[in-house]
Amino acid sequence: MTSIEPVGLVTATATAATPPAAPKQTLDSEVFLQLLVAQMKNQDPSSPLDTNEMMAQTTQLAMMEQLVALTTTSSENFALTMRQTAAALVGQQASYLDADGTTRTGRVTQVSFEKGVPLVTIGGTAVPLDVVSGISAADVPPPAASAT
Repeated sequence: MTSIEPVGLVTATATAATPPAAPKQTLDSEVFLQLLVAQMKNQDPSSPLDTNEMMAQTTQLAMMEQLVALTTTSSENFALTMRQTAAALVGQQASYLDADGTTRTGRVTQVSFEKGVPLVTIGGTAVPLDVVSGISAADVPPPAASAT
C-alpha cells in the first residue's frame, strides 16, 4: 500500500519554495490602470461610468505620467550639474572636513564619476563632492620678469 502525502503539506512546501511578490510601495500608471479596470468590471450595469469621471481619471493618469517624466528629467539634470561642477574644480584649491572633523585643504587633481556622487581627489585623498566645504582660486605663480 502506498502512502499519500496530505494536501496541506504539499501546498505548504510549494508555497515555501516560491517567495511572495513584494507589494508595490508607490502608485504608478500600472496600478492606476488596474484600479480603473477593476472599477469598470465591478460597476453597476444600471448605472454606467460617467464619461466626465472617465475623462477626469484619464487626465489624472496623463498628469501623473508627466510628473514622473519631469522627476526623471530633473534627477538627470541634477546629476549632470554635479558632474560639471566636479570637473570645473580640477586645478582649484578645495577644502573638506575629514572623518576626524579636521579641515583639509589641497589642490583638486582628479575627478571620478564611478559612483552616484562624483569623487574629487584633493591632495591625494578622494572625497565625495558633497563633502567639499570650500573652493579658492588656485595659486598662480607670478609672471616671469621679461628681459627687455
